[in-house]
Amino acid sequence: MPIIQVNLMEGRPPEKIKALIENLTDTVVDTLDAPKESVRILVNELPKTHWGKAGKPASESK
Repeated sequence: MPIIQVNLMEGRPPEKIKALIENLTDTVVDTLDAPKESVRILVNELPKTHWGKAGKPASESK
């Protein structure tokens, strides 16, 4: 069972997350010849305060 985990900063609309799940699933099915029903996609949205970039939280970046 393929499991794909994606970490993103929060803030994307639900329809974009849905499209990501659909596209990643299709890619795994096509690439690995895996049954669609066996593919799992986990999307973790992290607050910008919990995402470090250049030594600072992304919430402090411009």
